[in-house]
Amino acid sequence: MISFECYTEKEVIKIEKISTIERLQAMEELWDSLGKKEEIASPEWHKDILKERNLKIEKGNAEYVSLEDLKGSRHQ
Repeated sequence: MISFECYTEKEVIKIEKISTIERLQAMEELWDSLGKKEEIASPEWHKDILKERNLKIEKGNAEYVSLEDLKGSRHQ
């Protein structure tokens, strides 16, 4: 487990000096910790965007694309 604190600019500089692997490990630990204590509610604007996208699909102005198709289109 990586232990770090970042309260001042001096602490941020210390974080930048650790290796990429250590920073990735720290990010993973932070990410994992987010779901352990409480559920974070999505902001209202997320719901608005989803509604807008669903309306586009219903009207035929957009369509769902599979991840495989999306990945394939990037290589063409």
